[in-house]
Amino acid sequence: MKKFRKVLDGLTTSSPGGGTMGSPSCGSAAGTPTTAPTPKEIDVQETLVSENFQLCKTVRHGFPYQPTALAFDPVQKILAIGSRSGGVRILGRPGVDCFCQHESGAAVLQLQFLINEGALVTACADDTLHLWNLRQRRPAILHSLKFNRERITFCHLPFQSKWLYVGTERGNTHIVNIESFILSGYVIMWNKAIELSTKTHPGPVVHLSDSPKDEGKLLVGFESGTIVQWDLRAKKADFRIYYDEAIHSVSWHHEGKQFMCSHSDGSLTLWNLRNTSKPVQVTFPHGKIQKDGRKESCKPILKVDYKTSRNSEPFVIFSGGLSYDKAGRRPTLTIMHGKAITVLEMDYPIVEFMTLCETPYNNEVQDPFAVVVLLEKDLIVVDLTQSNFPVFENPYPMDIHESPVTCTAYFADCPPDIIPVLYSIGAKHKKTGYSQKEWPVSGGMWTLGSHTYPEIIITGHADGSIKFWDASAITLQMLYKLKTSKVFEKPKPSEGRAAELVDEDPFAVQMVSWCPQSRIFCVVGISAHIILYRFSKYDANTQIVSLEVRLQCESEDVISPSENENNPCFSEPHSGSHSPQPHHQHPASPGGGTPEGVKDSALCLKVKDRVVRVPPGYQAELVIQLPWMDGEPPQQISSLDINSAYGLLAFGNCNGLAVVDYLQKTILLCMSTLDLYGAADPYQRLTRSPRRNRQSTSGLTELSDNQQSVDMERSKSPTSESRENSFSRSRSSSVSSIDRDTKEAITTLQFGESYGRKSDALPTPCLWVGTSLGVILVIPMSIPTDQDERMEEPVTIGPSGAVLMLKGSVLRFGFLDCMGALIQSPYEVWRDLNAPEDPDRPRKRKLVHYSPSSSQDTCGEGHLAIVCSERQAKVFLMPSQSCLFVHNITESSFVLRADVVSVCNSVCLACFCANGHVMTLSLPSLRPLMDVSYLPLTDMRIARTFCFTNGGQALYLSSPTEIQRITYSQEMYDNLQEMLGELFTPIETPEAQNRGFLKGFFGGNAHTFDREELFGEAAAGKASRSLAQHIPGQAGVEGMKVAASGAVGELARARIALDERGQRLGELEERTALMMTSAETFSKHAHELMLKCKDKKWYQF
Repeated sequence: MKKFRKVLDGLTTSSPGGGTMGSPSCGSAAGTPTTAPTPKEIDVQETLVSENFQLCKTVRHGFPYQPTALAFDPVQKILAIGSRSGGVRILGRPGVDCFCQHESGAAVLQLQFLINEGALVTACADDTLHLWNLRQRRPAILHSLKFNRERITFCHLPFQSKWLYVGTERGNTHIVNIESFILSGYVIMWNKAIELSTKTHPGPVVHLSDSPKDEGKLLVGFESGTIVQWDLRAKKADFRIYYDEAIHSVSWHHEGKQFMCSHSDGSLTLWNLRNTSKPVQVTFPHGKIQKDGRKESCKPILKVDYKTSRNSEPFVIFSGGLSYDKAGRRPTLTIMHGKAITVLEMDYPIVEFMTLCETPYNNEVQDPFAVVVLLEKDLIVVDLTQSNFPVFENPYPMDIHESPVTCTAYFADCPPDIIPVLYSIGAKHKKTGYSQKEWPVSGGMWTLGSHTYPEIIITGHADGSIKFWDASAITLQMLYKLKTSKVFEKPKPSEGRAAELVDEDPFAVQMVSWCPQSRIFCVVGISAHIILYRFSKYDANTQIVSLEVRLQCESEDVISPSENENNPCFSEPHSGSHSPQPHHQHPASPGGGTPEGVKDSALCLKVKDRVVRVPPGYQAELVIQLPWMDGEPPQQISSLDINSAYGLLAFGNCNGLAVVDYLQKTILLCMSTLDLYGAADPYQRLTRSPRRNRQSTSGLTELSDNQQSVDMERSKSPTSESRENSFSRSRSSSVSSIDRDTKEAITTLQFGESYGRKSDALPTPCLWVGTSLGVILVIPMSIPTDQDERMEEPVTIGPSGAVLMLKGSVLRFGFLDCMGALIQSPYEVWRDLNAPEDPDRPRKRKLVHYSPSSSQDTCGEGHLAIVCSERQAKVFLMPSQSCLFVHNITESSFVLRADVVSVCNSVCLACFCANGHVMTLSLPSLRPLMDVSYLPLTDMRIARTFCFTNGGQALYLSSPTEIQRITYSQEMYDNLQEMLGELFTPIETPEAQNRGFLKGFFGGNAHTFDREELFGEAAAGKASRSLAQHIPGQAGVEGMKVAASGAVGELARARIALDERGQRLGELEERTALMMTSAETFSKHAHELMLKCKDKKWYQF
């Protein structure tokens, strides 16, 4: 434990007061001591040390991005999905959800479970096979095998076999021992498989499977249409089929007498082993006969499954095969059951499908009960046991990307009642018509850990929808969906300028602000609009109030210090072009009700101007819009804060700041950034910059979820002056750069109890304003405290008080009391405004102030203000405005996201930089506690969606469809094993059905086939070393750290194996002892006989 004492006597005051600002470059570090304000001792016990921090990924939610492969273990009942970027997602029952990543990043071509063994084989596009151990909570690679001369095209692992068949692009089939991951010397060469007289190469291997009747027979399918059944014992072909259509897949009948093929011309062929000269049946399921007698040309059938059923006709299930002439038809899965043909249309292209059957044995009646269909952007499971084939309700959050995610927010330690309330409202809008049966992917084990607390993730989307997710206990479950577009009339494409402005997503969400205690919710949209919602358990008839705010910058305006010296801000707005009177009416036409100075204004979206019935949940109360001015679109909103205790909402953009009283529905302040300073402008600018060319507002990649996002050009070149599509941000504090670009964006805002001036004795409501030029303004406010007065008396806003500075664009504020405890912003306790009135208990506003460690005695002693910018962090003492601590976070990069968060019963400053570093700094001393190079900023999505929360957690969108959660807390890292699900559970393998004497007698000698005799080194020899290279498993650091838990499983297995071995040895010993006893008895009897007969003559016998 380290104790920090800082005596303020003799400390540099980084920013000596609001009116007498020093040079803009001051305050980069503590300089020469100057006369300090009243000496005072800050005594904060800092408990955090670097050992409290450890960074690691915890869990990934959402749909695997760009999926490529699918596998299912029918005994363990777990599902695996491979992706193009080398990721593997393994899913079981809800809570059992694991993500693994191949270090190479090569696409996963195929997945094969070692059924009921707790292992998985992955074949990747870099021609490497990997064996993953799933008997630990964080799977690790045990072996890898890299093919050097041939490309892998298909793999097949028979049930309960340790030999993996690997087909290649050259048409050869190799055999790999799964236990040692070494190649066998046994190879089926393509030229041996086909007849010598054949002149053409058969193409890559597209199918491998063992005959259900005889495991010693391997069916090899080549792309060109050639099929060979290879006798593994005799090392020769039993039969060869040459078909003139390319093959995509093959599927056996369980008796092993027939198989079905799917072809590139949209046909299915059925072959009988008795006569392989021609198919028994050729069908074009979707090819109709045309008038001229010819079949319609059809698309390829990419996969077919031929599954028998005990109580009904067999199922033939396939993807593709539709006729070409029907343009625009959606991808389909076809289920043929007897004479009934059902075509299921899918929303996205089918990547792969798999039929789930009751038995893992391929020589038993299959009895299919479901089909798992992996689509490009969804995973669905179809119930085959009901005639209408309903889908199962998916328990995993696979629809995060239903509309592209444009912003995120993360709230840990929410009020415990909020999750059940949101769930109960959201449950009313759930879809129906799902299968009544349980979700079939039910493997693994997961229990609710002891380290859980209520967490909520909010995602904003391109279509204007908002989703609330329950993220407690590392799971994710949808709670409630809100559609912000319902507030507006549907935009008509022909509506003049609004059509010019917008893009396809006029409602896209840029930013959200949520107060869980008061349940007030605010949304900022791309069309420069803000919607304020209140929560109610009751439906209501409501009319939404609309306000129009003009934050427009006029080029001809000149600021004269003499005009603004005495009153830089006013409590009532100016009557002028940049501070118009508030408009309460719903704007029906451009320019309606506007002051004379402003002409030609139009709104991007039209708010519904009638009374509407709103359901329980979040109900819109107020919409604020920035209009077009003189043909120019409004600048997008860059910052927002809302305070339920004050009843105020503040927002800013690159033109200025506006404050709205949402209780009285009035605009309190609407000013350019320069006007806010008055005479206290640290840069002494006189002219307002002219309006910039219109900014591009189209394209999701340009969305910023908050003021910290930065365009990609900046992340590539920090010194770049190219700022056409981003807010102007100064890279240096020099006056010359200010002259070049005097547009100063409001980048962050926070309401709180603070001190507007040095002379203040007690804290008052204040608004802290941070700008893109590193300037901090503290604006004091006077808010009536009585409830009735609050609704009638105006809120007054005083002139700017303190003006502080630091390097780089300001990102975040945080406040600590003098004991080092976090001061929460005051809030109003939630009350339902639509609830029926109770005369005995009138509804009154209940406000909550101050931090837990603060009392009435200490609240007058001041507080600490933490300010973080792109480059620097500073701690100021208020009201003296002395800079206590300063830390230069980065010189070569810039901070994208910063937050004051609570970790281990203390607080720290967490930062995420554009160079991929995640850092934590102690508070208030700003000592570096952790600095980890975590991930490079590869695209804007990460910058836009990265967010920290309390409890040492953070998240970001790792792909357009997935949320990655991480922890930077050692405590959570240590407890992670307990929180994650078990992928493998010990289950008895179901016994094979008794085949009966006659079937066993006539059905071939399937069970006498010994692969070890054929493929082992003794019989087949060693494979060429140059063909493939064995790589021992690189379990990785994280894998090694979790090996403790995996080792328990391994030790248990080893112990079981040893017990079994000991048992066998014991049995052998007993048998040996019996044999020895019988041998001794025999010897004894023989000796007695010999003695008896010793003296007898031959004729006496």
